[in-house]
Amino acid sequence: MTLWRSLFVAASLLTAPISLAHAQTMKAKNVVLVHGAWADGSSWSEVIPILQAAGLNVTAVQNPLGSLADSVEATKRVLAEQDGPTVLVAHSWGGTVISQVGTDPKVTGLVYIAARAPDANEDFVALSKQFPAGPARAGVVERDGYTTLSEDAFLKYFANGVAPERAKELYAVQWPTAASIFAGRTTEAAWHSKPSWYAVSKNDGTINPDFERFLAKRMNATTIELDAGHLSLVSHPKEVAKLILDAAGYPRS
Repeated sequence: MTLWRSLFVAASLLTAPISLAHAQTMKAKNVVLVHGAWADGSSWSEVIPILQAAGLNVTAVQNPLGSLADSVEATKRVLAEQDGPTVLVAHSWGGTVISQVGTDPKVTGLVYIAARAPDANEDFVALSKQFPAGPARAGVVERDGYTTLSEDAFLKYFANGVAPERAKELYAVQWPTAASIFAGRTTEAAWHSKPSWYAVSKNDGTINPDFERFLAKRMNATTIELDAGHLSLVSHPKEVAKLILDAAGYPRS
């Protein structure tokens, strides 16, 4: 049995008082979107109009990516402005942020899009090493404590599956990300107490798809799999939006 299969088995043995994946969904009126590393809020631009058309109030956090603490505070500020039940959604490293912030009473559900989902005080870097690294990692360039992705790695492995013109736009606006944030540890893991949803990217070149499956299984998330690269929110916005609508308690059309 391979190591990742062993981890799946271990995750399936975890029990909870109720199955959060099958708990009755509470209808939300707000959605807060948290982007990940090497990106900004514009990465949600294809998803936002679909959610707004369904009647949801949508806000994209401009995640500063300087430290876990700064990113958490930025998300908390946006969450504090929401009037009523809210679904928190994250892509990639942003999953670390919503795992910390999602314990807020306003939050009715968590949606992870090809995202990290650490447990409280977990060495997530060590956990991730149990799976092969994605090829995008070889393109990480560090300068003065901040990282970016090389153009080649960004286009081939981070934005694979995205139309070339759109991928180049996203490369142009990629936000430098502090190298230190990847080792940052949360003190909370909101997915233990809140219903969770997860979209696995089957062709992800940044986070290993089997690692995504492990994380989704561990949190007992309602899970879909997309024929997409890491930026499924750009290449498959309808499917991503439908998952968010499910989490918000809205019927899928």
